[in-house]
Amino acid sequence: MKNILAVTYWSFKEPILQSGALPYLKIISRSLPQNSKIYLFTLEKPQFKISDDEKNEIETKLAEHNIFLISRNYYPFGIKAMVLWVINFIDLIIFSIKNKITSMHAFGMPGGAIAFVLSLFNRKKYIIDCYEPHAEAMVENGTWKNTSFTFRLLFFLEKQQTKSAFAIISHTEKIKDYILTKYKIKKVNNYVRQNIVDFTLFNSDSSLLTRQQLQISTSDIVCIYVGKLGGIYLEKELFDFFSICKKHWKEQFKAILLTDANQALINNYCKEFDINPESVLTFFVSHEQVKDYLALADFAICAVKPIPTKQYCSPIKTGEYWAMGLPIVIPSNIGEDSEIIKKENIGFVLSRLNNDEYQKAIKEIENLLSESTNVKLKEKICEIAWCYRSENSIKPIYESIYQNAYF
Repeated sequence: MKNILAVTYWSFKEPILQSGALPYLKIISRSLPQNSKIYLFTLEKPQFKISDDEKNEIETKLAEHNIFLISRNYYPFGIKAMVLWVINFIDLIIFSIKNKITSMHAFGMPGGAIAFVLSLFNRKKYIIDCYEPHAEAMVENGTWKNTSFTFRLLFFLEKQQTKSAFAIISHTEKIKDYILTKYKIKKVNNYVRQNIVDFTLFNSDSSLLTRQQLQISTSDIVCIYVGKLGGIYLEKELFDFFSICKKHWKEQFKAILLTDANQALINNYCKEFDINPESVLTFFVSHEQVKDYLALADFAICAVKPIPTKQYCSPIKTGEYWAMGLPIVIPSNIGEDSEIIKKENIGFVLSRLNNDEYQKAIKEIENLLSESTNVKLKEKICEIAWCYRSENSIKPIYESIYQNAYF
């Protein structure tokens, strides 16, 4: 029996947990000995509040995979959060003892920091999944300053957790160079995987929605973006791109945004870039519903900021776009995805974020969507999604780790 404490820094209903942690925990569960359990630790934000009825349904579904939810309230970094974290750590240490936790599986660097601190007390080994720099990314995107206490604390914790982790699971072999340069750590037990796609959910066979329901014409050209605005994601540049699309396709252009961004913010950008707000349709939907909106689009845009640390990432949404057969406009140096899109000719890679590049992207998308190429394009992109983002590529990693004697 191996009981695992899965550590995240996300709320259960957040899309990133639904697509960036839960599918992997289900795979891990199948790799564990009989009667093993996975305890999933989440930090619940007010906007993702779970009702009592929802909680019962969630717990029932998770139990089918021997996964059990442990939720605590999320508080922004500050004195109150630090005091509550002392309580959380004591609680988790006691929990680890009572439930015979044998190891910890952390998702992301903030989750890894929690696992590292816990390991100092519960003496359990841990691995860090979805490993990529977080502290430096926050500086690069302008959220933090490199002189701030928050950055220095997280950077220190990232170095320490990297040094003491049993293994890391990153998205590229290049992370070893980063670790050596930034942390002066030479030996790293590194596994490499891309973020996978749930192909039972994301497939282009059918949709519960029609364009007519959203008042979109069959002749319209629809670009879709799924994700947040700001932070590590483009914001103003996204609407700048939409404005160039609007000038090219006129009233035929429509944009679908699946985001939790404030509608007033979106309206302000539409006004700034002279875009009719009615042509930018905004929704915030559950992860299970995303596919229905993707099915209505002609192409997608990946809005990850092309900052240096993003060469180590693997955008979850890229794989979901591919699974639905959508060509993608993407900035350069976004993980391995930019190179794949360029090599396979299934979209356009923006060398810069300016109008000249946006116009080139539009022409390339128009060419890909032309009648002479569109029939085979969707099939080709779906095959690429399966090649790079299927579950088969990561099962051996988890089996190797959890069949190890230490785990």
